[in-house]
Amino acid sequence: MNPVEVWFREHVGEPFAFQRRCWDAQRAGRSGLVHAPTGMGKTYCVWLPALMRWCEEHPEREAWASMDTVGPRVVWVTPLRALATDTEENLKKPVKALGLPWAVQRRTGDVSQTVKAKQKKRLPSCLVTTPESLSVLMSYADAPRKFAGVQTVIVDEWHELMSTKRGTQAELGLARLREWNHGLQTWGLSATLGNLEQARDALLGVHRAGDAAVGGELIHGPDHKDFELRTLLPDSTTRFPWAGHLGLQQLDAVIETIDGAASTLLFTNTRSQAEIWFNRINTERPDWVGKVALHHGSIDRKTRRAVEDLLRVGGLKCCVCTSSLDLGVDFSPVEQVIQVASPKGVARMLQRAGRSGHRPGAVSRLFGVPTNALEVLDFAAARDAGRQRRIESRVPLDRPLDVLVQHLVTCAMGGGFDADAMRDEVRRTYAFRAISDQEWQWCLDFVVRGGETLKVYPQFARVVEDVDGNGEVTGWYKVAGPRIAKFHRMAIGTITSDAAIAVKFANGKTLGTVEESFVGFLKPGSRFVFAGHLLELVQVRGMTAVVRKAKGVKATVPRWQGGKSPLSTQLAAAVREKLEAAKNGAFDSSELKAVRPLLELQAAWSQIPGEDELLIEVVRTRDGHHRFLFPLQGRTVHEGLGALLAYRLTQRSERTVVVTVNDYGVELLSPQPFDLDANGWRALMHTDALVEDLLACVDTGQLARRQFRDIARIAGLINVGYPGQSQSNRQLQASSELFFDVFRDFDPDNLLLDQAKREVLERQLEVSRLRTALEKLADTELVLTDPGRLTPLGFPLWAERLREQHLTSQSWEDRVTQMVEKLEAAAATQVS
Repeated sequence: MNPVEVWFREHVGEPFAFQRRCWDAQRAGRSGLVHAPTGMGKTYCVWLPALMRWCEEHPEREAWASMDTVGPRVVWVTPLRALATDTEENLKKPVKALGLPWAVQRRTGDVSQTVKAKQKKRLPSCLVTTPESLSVLMSYADAPRKFAGVQTVIVDEWHELMSTKRGTQAELGLARLREWNHGLQTWGLSATLGNLEQARDALLGVHRAGDAAVGGELIHGPDHKDFELRTLLPDSTTRFPWAGHLGLQQLDAVIETIDGAASTLLFTNTRSQAEIWFNRINTERPDWVGKVALHHGSIDRKTRRAVEDLLRVGGLKCCVCTSSLDLGVDFSPVEQVIQVASPKGVARMLQRAGRSGHRPGAVSRLFGVPTNALEVLDFAAARDAGRQRRIESRVPLDRPLDVLVQHLVTCAMGGGFDADAMRDEVRRTYAFRAISDQEWQWCLDFVVRGGETLKVYPQFARVVEDVDGNGEVTGWYKVAGPRIAKFHRMAIGTITSDAAIAVKFANGKTLGTVEESFVGFLKPGSRFVFAGHLLELVQVRGMTAVVRKAKGVKATVPRWQGGKSPLSTQLAAAVREKLEAAKNGAFDSSELKAVRPLLELQAAWSQIPGEDELLIEVVRTRDGHHRFLFPLQGRTVHEGLGALLAYRLTQRSERTVVVTVNDYGVELLSPQPFDLDANGWRALMHTDALVEDLLACVDTGQLARRQFRDIARIAGLINVGYPGQSQSNRQLQASSELFFDVFRDFDPDNLLLDQAKREVLERQLEVSRLRTALEKLADTELVLTDPGRLTPLGFPLWAERLREQHLTSQSWEDRVTQMVEKLEAAAATQVS
C-alpha cells in the first residue's frame, strides 16, 4: 500500500468512497470538481494523490532524506489569505510525517520579502497562493521556466470565486498554466452550490482533445452534512413588525445559549451589527471580557489572525463575526453557531452552520435569532430548503473585458505572447469562450495604443509588438518598459472597494479601517464604536483617522456599504411555501406557531399571499395613496420592479411616485389615486422593452459612472497609488469620471463603457432575475384587497419609508410606536 495512504488510515481513518474515487481519478490523470459539505475531508481528497504519485515514482524510501527538495509540482489557489495559512499547515502534515523532500509554502500579500525573494528564484514543491499573487508571479519574464513541471492545480472554495472577477482572473491564470504545462490537471473544491456542472465547466474551461480536463469528473461527497437549526423565539411577537425591532431584545436568550457551549461563533450580516452585539455581550457579561472576540474584514489583519489562532485552540467562549469567517478555516473546537438576522440564502445558512461540527460525522448546530417577526419565517423556510438541498446557483461572469485587458499586460510582462496563440488560449476559458474577433482585437488595441482616444498618450501604450533585426514586426507582444511593468505589478488584482481610512491611535497602533464616506460625517470630538472600542476622533490626516479611547455610552457605529443583502430566489420560494401552508391553516412548526397571531390578523384584514398569487393592498393614510404589492421575490428584484412600475405609472399620467422595498414586497406611494384594477396592474408588469424602461427610469448614467471607476482601476487606466499612499475615493472617482466623459463623447463604442452598462443591469438591477419574476407574475393571479389600514405585511414597508426620510432616530421610533399602538387597538376592537 502506498505510504501516503497508510499515513491517512493511521491518522485520519478509513477513506470515504468519494475520496477513493478522487484518488483514482487523479492518479489516472483526470481533472474535475469535488463537491462535499464543509468538514468532510475535501482537502486530503485532492492533495494526497500528488504525494502518492511522487512516492510511486520514488519507491526507495530510505533515499528520500538525501534528495534535493522537489521542484514545483502543485499550485493550490485559495480565495483568502487567512485560509492560505490554515491550508499550508494542513498540507504540511503528511509531508512532515513521512519525511518527504517537499516544500509547502504560501505566496500571498502578507508573506515576508525574504520568502518572496526565494520564491522568485525557485518555486516550492507546493505553492499555496491567491488569484492575485498567482498573477503577480506570472508577470515575471522567467515565469514559464519557474512554473515548468507543475502537474496539478487545485482551486479551493471554487464556489466563492467563480461568479466574481477574481474567478475570471483565476480562469485566465489556469489557461496560461495549461499552455506552459500540457497535460496539467485541474481540480476544484466546492461546498454548497446549486449549479455544479456549470461550476466544473467554468473551472476546467474549453479544452482541446487530449487535454487532461476534457470530460472532467464531478465527484460528490455525502449528500449532506447533518445540521440542526433551532430558532430562538421571543416571548411574544408584535403583529406589526419592522426591521430590527426584535434583535437585541433576544440578548438574554443569546447569552444563555452561548453559556451552554464551550465555544460559539455568532454571525451577523453586517459589520455594524457585529460591533453592536460584541459590545452588548461584553456589557452584560463582564466576566467574559477576554473570552469574547470580534472578527470582521475591517479589523486589522494581525488582530484577526490572533482571534483565529484562539479559535483553533479553543481559547474563546464566543467570537462575534461576519462573512470574514464564512470560509473553511478549521475551527474544530466550535460547538455551535448563532445567526443573528435572516441568513438571506440557503447556501449561506449551511455554510455558517458547517463552521460547527467541523469534522466528518459531526452534527452542525445553528441557532437563529430573528430581528423582526417576519424573519421567524425565513429561518423556518431556510431549514426546510436546506434539508431538501435547494441550494443557490452562482453564475460565472461573461466576458469581463477589464480583467482580460489587465491579464494581457501581465502576460506581456511574463515572457510575452503571440497574438493569435493568446486569442486561442483566452477562448479556452469559460468566461471568454464566446469572445468575438472584434472584441479580442479591441482589447489588444487597447493595451497597445490605448484605443482610439488615448493613442496620443504614451503611458497608455503598455504593450508593444516586437521587431526583428530588420525592423519588421514579429507578432510577438511584450511590455513597453520597466516603469509600466512596475506600476502594473502593484495594481494587479480585481478586488475593489470604497476607499478605506485607517483608524489608528496616536502611538501608531492600527485598529483597522472604516470607509471614507463614514469619516466624512465626523468631526474632531465625535465618538464612535469600532473594533470593540469606544473611540473619539482626534483628527484626520490624509487617509488616516487618529483616535483616542473615550468614555460614555452614546456613540455612532460605522456603517459599511453593502449592508442590505437580498433574500435569495431559493429562500424566497421557500418562504412563499410557508405562507401557503399558513394560508391553508397548517401551523406545523414552532416558528409558524410563533407568528400565527400576525398571519391570522393579516388574513382577517386582507389576505395571506399564496404561492400563485400576487397580493396588492389598497391603503390611504395622511401620507397619500399606497399600493402594497407582495411578490416575495427578494429586495433586489423588488427594487427593479418598484422602479419599473413607478416609471410606467408616470408615463400613463403625470404624478409623483415614491418607492420603498423590502424582501417581501413593494410600496408605491402617490398623492393621487392610482385607479387601477387587477388587469390594469397586470398590464404594467410586462417584459416588453424591459431594459429600455429600466435605463429610462433609473439614473443608469450615474450608476454607470460609479461602476466604471472599478472597471477603470482593473483595466489599468487609473493609478491607485503606492502602497500606504492610496488615493481617496474622491480622487479615484474624479479620475475615472474624466475617462468616462472622454470615452462617452469621443469614443462611444468603447467596450469598457458597454461593460459598465452591462454590469449595472446585471449586478445592481439584476435584470435577468427581474425578467424571470415578471414572466412568473404574468401567470399569477392578482388579488386586490382594501383593508382600510396598514396590515402586518404592509406595516414594515411603511416603517422603512419613514426611516429613509432621514428622521431622527427618536422621532422615527415615536411615529412607529404610535402607529403600532393605533393598529393594535384596532385589532383588539375587531376581536372584541
